[in-house]
Amino acid sequence: MKKKFSKKWIASKQPRKQVKYRANAKLHTKGKFVSVNLIKSLREKYEKRSLRLRKGDTVKILRGQFKNKSGKVSKVDIKKSKIFVESIHLIKKDGTKAFYPINPSNLQITEIVVDDKIRKQILERKTKWQKIT
Repeated sequence: MKKKFSKKWIASKQPRKQVKYRANAKLHTKGKFVSVNLIKSLREKYEKRSLRLRKGDTVKILRGQFKNKSGKVSKVDIKKSKIFVESIHLIKKDGTKAFYPINPSNLQITEIVVDDKIRKQILERKTKWQKIT
């Protein structure tokens, strides 16, 4: 029986291996794929370049048909690595609205929800380390 996922996978240039790695990754690894870069002011404030996206964060869309629009994240689908933003809808042929799935690489975080204790620790981790040294 063949292994589907390897932890010791070393980056390959071959797209088929990259797609296989992302598709067969475990859920805790797929969570890392929904990390999005921060806007410049937040980068300077928290001294971090990117963060995992979560419900409630405000994002700006950088590419695609909804470019330069922003809104709050309503759902993060880790299994499919897609983000759903509240104000971004697709109108179907029957007239109903549906959320439009967006790739996290096309987004940028503009506001962060910091009401979570664990997220505060993640944001403070690097700044504490720099104060010690």
